[in-house]
Amino acid sequence: MGLTTGFETVVRQGEPLAMHTWFQLGGPAEYFAEPEDADQLIALVRRCRQEGAAVRLLGQGSNVLVRDEGVPGMVIRLSAAAFGKIQVAGPTVVAGGGAPLGRVITTAVHQGLAGLETLIGIPGTLGGALHGNAGTHGGDVGQWTVRATVISASGEVAQRDRDELDFGYRQSSLDELVILEAAFQLEEDDPRELAKRMQKHWIARKAAQPMGHQCAGCVFKNPRGASAGELIEEAGLKLTRIGGAVVSDRHANFIVAEPECTSQDVLRLIDLIRSQVHDRLGVELERELEIW
Repeated sequence: MGLTTGFETVVRQGEPLAMHTWFQLGGPAEYFAEPEDADQLIALVRRCRQEGAAVRLLGQGSNVLVRDEGVPGMVIRLSAAAFGKIQVAGPTVVAGGGAPLGRVITTAVHQGLAGLETLIGIPGTLGGALHGNAGTHGGDVGQWTVRATVISASGEVAQRDRDELDFGYRQSSLDELVILEAAFQLEEDDPRELAKRMQKHWIARKAAQPMGHQCAGCVFKNPRGASAGELIEEAGLKLTRIGGAVVSDRHANFIVAEPECTSQDVLRLIDLIRSQVHDRLGVELERELEIW
């Protein structure tokens, strides 16, 4: 039957992935799809399974580095409106996995629902945030999650309730191919006070990250009781450069990709940082950034 038969309107071949990621680096996807709704998504995943094609889900690309040679198989992006719906009923917020995390947070705040506001400024989609249990010192997205609807690599749909969910530091048990939707049980609060708190978190986060116009990504998880950025700075690695990849002078856990940068430059710089921090400080850094 073929991988694209019946999906010609939503599947493209040789799609450049650089424009879909924060680093703006890397080669093309062999196949790239933006399905229109859940039924089409499920059918596409099942077709890929039948044809033996690997499938990856791409959110806003804030936590992904695509290799220069590109990605084999199918890359799916949940950009259609059907995957970004947000509904509020009492203290419960239900949102699609393709919804931007920031929009989920601001919707909750405007409805006077507290819990997620400390996460403002964390980039990406809700699905990506749940997969990696995005968080700050003020908490993480997992602590408010009461259920999730997922799609497996074989195209089967299932609901995961709270007692089936496990969230740890930058990880979760939601490791299925797609997080289609999730529900959050939040706490009622004054919308004006919530908005003030959210703004403070936003300002603090933006002040500590690379400039908005820079192509950059956060690389390592924080070791227990320590800050990866502070360790990298302590090792004397701020502004260290390989090719067009450079350690940010604003936050050492970010690598900035300058115009001449390649993905290989970033990979080599990541290896250098890990080895230097280990040699100089005796700490083994664990990568948070996904490499495709």
